[in-house]
Amino acid sequence: MNTRKVTSALALCLAMALGVSACGGSGGSKASGKKDQALTSIVNASTKKGGTVTADHSSGPDSLDPGNTYYGWVQDFSRLYARTLLTFKPAAGKAGLTVVPDLATGLGTSSPDAKTWTYHLRTGVKFQDGTPVTSKDVKYAIERSNFAPEVMSNGPVYFKSYLADDASYQGPYKDKSANGLASIETPDNQTIVFHLSKPFADFDYLATFSQTAPVEQSKDTGATYVQHIQSTGPYKFASYSEGKGATLVRNPEWSKATDPIRTALPDKYVLKFNINQRTIDNDLMANNLTVDLQGTGVEAETQSKILGNKNQLSHTDDAIAGATSYMALNLHVAPFDNIECRKAVQYAVDKTSVVNAEGGAVKGDVASTLLPPSVNGYTKFDEYPTAGNNGDVAKAKAALAACGKPNGFTTTLTARSDRQPEVDGATAIQAALKKVGITVNIKTFPSDKYFSNYAGVPDYVHSHDVGMMMMAWGADWPTGYGFLDQIVDGGAIKPSGGNNLMELNDPKINQALASAISNTDAAARTKAWGDIDKMVMQNASVVPLIYRKNLLYRPSSATNVTVTQAYLGMYDFLLMGSSK
Repeated sequence: MNTRKVTSALALCLAMALGVSACGGSGGSKASGKKDQALTSIVNASTKKGGTVTADHSSGPDSLDPGNTYYGWVQDFSRLYARTLLTFKPAAGKAGLTVVPDLATGLGTSSPDAKTWTYHLRTGVKFQDGTPVTSKDVKYAIERSNFAPEVMSNGPVYFKSYLADDASYQGPYKDKSANGLASIETPDNQTIVFHLSKPFADFDYLATFSQTAPVEQSKDTGATYVQHIQSTGPYKFASYSEGKGATLVRNPEWSKATDPIRTALPDKYVLKFNINQRTIDNDLMANNLTVDLQGTGVEAETQSKILGNKNQLSHTDDAIAGATSYMALNLHVAPFDNIECRKAVQYAVDKTSVVNAEGGAVKGDVASTLLPPSVNGYTKFDEYPTAGNNGDVAKAKAALAACGKPNGFTTTLTARSDRQPEVDGATAIQAALKKVGITVNIKTFPSDKYFSNYAGVPDYVHSHDVGMMMMAWGADWPTGYGFLDQIVDGGAIKPSGGNNLMELNDPKINQALASAISNTDAAARTKAWGDIDKMVMQNASVVPLIYRKNLLYRPSSATNVTVTQAYLGMYDFLLMGSSK
């Protein structure tokens, strides 16, 4: 399958098997498909090489460096230039949740106790400069991304948390020894072995992260590596401009013979950052743009236009994002160090008004749990029920009295300035809390700096009395652990770029997470995730708001369009092409 040339006839068979709406083997159908068709099939299928994919974003990435990112859309998009040990299968529907080999020849081989994991790399894979990729390059990539927070601050630290000798290792920029991290062995150029301090049953999911994309140590310049990323995928950077955009072109050192996953049909990708969301929406509807990189759907004004137009509606997919929008209450900012004050907010928030402010039912359903229904381990419950999800003033005031603030208090709520629905949701919360005497001052910041400079920086949060923060989170991988760990485990609290915005560090929750992921019994793990979700909600530091959906728009020139649940219900950038 690695080297087979796809013929038009074969493409037709594949298309029929996947249930796609049209085959464009000779060049990209103009058919737009039907509403929600890309949720389970491939729309506007094509096998034609060529064309330019144009992609805009209302803000920009935290970083396009595969080792320094935590944004879902970057994880999705980076697969075009950064191959990882494993990845999610580029396919329609549930098949897109399947983990498949990428750089590796197969899935990981685990010891019986799930503490040792071994992968074997394909031969013949090269960097864009022609240098062969080795297991040492994968090891170095993990060392720089997980053990150098002074340089790589944005990504998760799962490897650091689970590798056996993380305590003494200072990262490759400080530790100049030839051996590096002892818990990752590279006995030969094609083998990499991970030795963990404790069992980790989900390790194959971790191997899909962009942090396992190899990096040549001789080419690494730390924080500025993003300016000259060395590609291992079918595309390389022709240009990159911070805050403005990037252009990717074909990488001549990539070979289909070593890559059974990527079709690499487009000739070029042109990315633009900091484009007004309304402009992006209008360009999509005018067929002047291939895709919105952010993947969170059109804004409210555009949505209202689309919902009243049958033709425009046929271009949309109301994708379940596998994500929850919530408000984090910081446990170290008064008065939220008092659980009764946190409960007051739980009861005061009018969740129905938040859903309506953010776009109504098409944008999602009222949430009562942190885990969304689409994630393994979800259990339906509500610790703070109110009639019609409209808030309960009496219960909120009783909680305020219990926390010693009968007349309310003043606090700050942050939101992302380029995500208007999130700002609108914050405004709805502000109005609801005013009814019980809580004054909310809203501060907004751009998405690309939200975690690295503001909400994800404890020093900033504490010094500016930021008690509440708008947040949206999707699973790092589709299990309860993949959803919960980085937002509720105390070990995930970081000096900057953090996602545990509550700064929740409850020993019982930490231990429950560690015990569950160590359990090789899948059914027991699944039950544990729901139990941990209840523990978090009983702490009252998270106010669930919306189980998110995103109204995505696919223009008629976009080909091979399908939604991937592996990347938060956005379009699969690895498959998408353009007839232009």
